[in-house]
Amino acid sequence: MPGVNRLLQDILTATEAASGGATPLLNRVRVTQASDLSGVLDSDKEYFIDGVIDMGSQSVEIPQGGLSLAGYNFDVSKLISSEENYTMFTSPAGGSGNVLGKDYAIEVTGAASKVYDIKSATGVEAFEFARINYNDCSSLGVIDNYRQGLEVGTGRFGGKPELTLTGTWLGGYFIDTSIVRGMIDGAYSLFAAGAGFTMASRFRSNMNLDLPANASFFDFSPANFVNPSTLQIQGAIVTRDGVFNSTDANIAPNITETDLVSNWGENNGMPNTFEGGSIGVTSEATTAINAQGVFVDIVAGSWTSADLQHFDNPSNGELRHLGNTPRDYKVIADFTLESGSNDDLSLRVLKWDDSASSFVTVLDQSRQVNNLSGGRDVAFFSININTTLDKNDYIKLQVANQSDDSDVLAETDSYYIVEQR
Repeated sequence: MPGVNRLLQDILTATEAASGGATPLLNRVRVTQASDLSGVLDSDKEYFIDGVIDMGSQSVEIPQGGLSLAGYNFDVSKLISSEENYTMFTSPAGGSGNVLGKDYAIEVTGAASKVYDIKSATGVEAFEFARINYNDCSSLGVIDNYRQGLEVGTGRFGGKPELTLTGTWLGGYFIDTSIVRGMIDGAYSLFAAGAGFTMASRFRSNMNLDLPANASFFDFSPANFVNPSTLQIQGAIVTRDGVFNSTDANIAPNITETDLVSNWGENNGMPNTFEGGSIGVTSEATTAINAQGVFVDIVAGSWTSADLQHFDNPSNGELRHLGNTPRDYKVIADFTLESGSNDDLSLRVLKWDDSASSFVTVLDQSRQVNNLSGGRDVAFFSININTTLDKNDYIKLQVANQSDDSDVLAETDSYYIVEQR
């Protein structure tokens, strides 16, 4: 019985103190059986899992004030259940508070069972776990409307450990130093978007995971993230049945590395995001020069853009930044311009500063038109310059003839690139 068990623990603690034993841990509750986690739990105590506790069909209700769980380590301290249609952690009608856990394992193995079905009481609570293993779990269940989550040193081994995030998350979720192995095959994801899921801050992971044939890493869509570059997969190692394949579309079936919310980098076995893009002259047209020394937009018969990630091409020859981070970029240009023999031409990298509603000159580079044999007199431009680009800022190129009003022709295959630095 819970009351008798607690009384015995209190007597033992008092006896140890009276006999000169160790100072009792007054804010720790020793858990040796399922009943120690029954009823209304004390949010001001840490519940210490002393051994392997078979929870049977008994759930743990996380109170509105929160719950703290700890153990020796994930080999010695475990909460287990093989019951069918079972949920280990639940919330009361008004929702739950913070959930904090460290140094134990969870094994929920029954058919149609899950680890969590919890909802935040106010929308500002957190769940944070360190050195927690999920072993052979049928599902990790649902976490709803929490402000943020944090995992450090966690593992998922066996089972189908899908975790569904639902509701509005004002913060983010960071999974650091986590490993996944031995999952059962099936059409599910480690992380899935549930009803009404949006995340205002980042979802970040550097997981080391091996997927079975049909499972996914995460099943999110761009609509689940409020801000650009907040789906951050950095330094992850992803294999499927032990094989690397960064072109595997089922790693993230409903989102790609090119989407505005994605920021994927230094990953092995899945794609990476390269913010920027290129645009070039694919057919020629004359740029009319009406006055000496006056800059005008370079004209082409056609411009062709490629590999635009977090950028678009709003008008001929322009590359526009759609995000707000990162903002540090470099512009690389390689242009061949034809004009009057020995004329001095200037090529300008021009930035539209959307916040100031004005243009800013990034760089002017001048070259003389070479007097070559035959009818082709050209100047060669090679540019590599740093700049900053905020949301809706864009780059375009202009040219001026500093010698006279001879027209200019940008030759085919002239191009420029904007890329993150």
